[in-house]
Amino acid sequence: MATMTVNKLAPPTWVATPKDLQILATELAREPRIAVDTESNSLHAYREQVCLIQFSTPTKDYLLDSIALTDLSILVPIFANPEIEKVFHAAEYDLICLKRDFDFTFANLFDTMVAARILAYSAFGLGKLLDLKFSVQVDKKFQKANWGKRPLSIEMLNYARLDTHYLLELSLLMKEELLAADRWILAQEDFAIATVINGQTPRKHCPAWERIGGGAKLDRRQATVLDALCEAREKLAERLDRPVFKVVSNKMLLQLSQAPPQSLRELEEQGLSPRQVSRFGRHFLEAINLGLQAPLVQRNLSQRPSDDFLARLDALRNWRKNTARKIGVESDVILPRYLMQKIAEQAPQDTVTLDDILTQTPWRAEKFGEGIIQTLAKA
Repeated sequence: MATMTVNKLAPPTWVATPKDLQILATELAREPRIAVDTESNSLHAYREQVCLIQFSTPTKDYLLDSIALTDLSILVPIFANPEIEKVFHAAEYDLICLKRDFDFTFANLFDTMVAARILAYSAFGLGKLLDLKFSVQVDKKFQKANWGKRPLSIEMLNYARLDTHYLLELSLLMKEELLAADRWILAQEDFAIATVINGQTPRKHCPAWERIGGGAKLDRRQATVLDALCEAREKLAERLDRPVFKVVSNKMLLQLSQAPPQSLRELEEQGLSPRQVSRFGRHFLEAINLGLQAPLVQRNLSQRPSDDFLARLDALRNWRKNTARKIGVESDVILPRYLMQKIAEQAPQDTVTLDDILTQTPWRAEKFGEGIIQTLAKA
């Protein structure tokens, strides 16, 4: 971290009591623009939670202890208020976590990573942007730290505050660049799309074993063993309060299901460490025996897309790649993957029908509509 930079900044305000939270909410409600970030403990706990929320105004930095303060309903109007711009960097994951833990809804976002990608920056991580714009170097060693532990070190607190301290100024610089490049409307549309988490429906449940790479190649008995092993690992992870991958890796579970061992020694020969065998071995052997005798699992077979759909998708993918190259941006800036698939599925034959599909992003419809329709016609 840039120590000299941090030393020049006023200390952040620590928010860990209901009174502190009330003061924070009052001060944030007065601001037309605030910067926001979160820190979670996904690498250190079975059930991830938001452990710290950082806020910055033009004059102050705040660090909210969301472990000490679990009721943050007083902040609901802040995040939902369309009159207050919330500036994030790489907002998607933060929004998912804030929605999950506090049921916030969101309006009026500015995402500096999205802006950097639309502006065709060669690097769009926050550390790179802070160095480029403000000559501030951030030590990213705390990126994977355990933010659920208390107390947090001075270094961790300084790291956390830098994630929002410069965002307001950075967003103003980027807005000027977006306006100069005639891409401000596109950015606004993508910022609005980011709030779709408000109405996002849960994904269809998929068994854990089907989410493991390579599981589709197993026969049904092996898949049944893998299913039992996943269930055993899940229970162990919950009991130990650690992420499932820190109990045993997906790769190891796949290997055990392909050639199921029958003893602790065989588990170690397969690659489990002596510590894993000692702590988890009997649980895994029980799961293997259960999987060898249980009714065979059923696969959720997805229907193969039609050849026509695949042809349209391939044509759109090539068009998107070539268009992106001309403008100098990455392909999904031209057309996000989910919209490309939707267009390939519905196969519009005119720009009026295409406009209905691209209703959330009329800028793309206007700029690229004719090219998309021509591409589909050729496909």
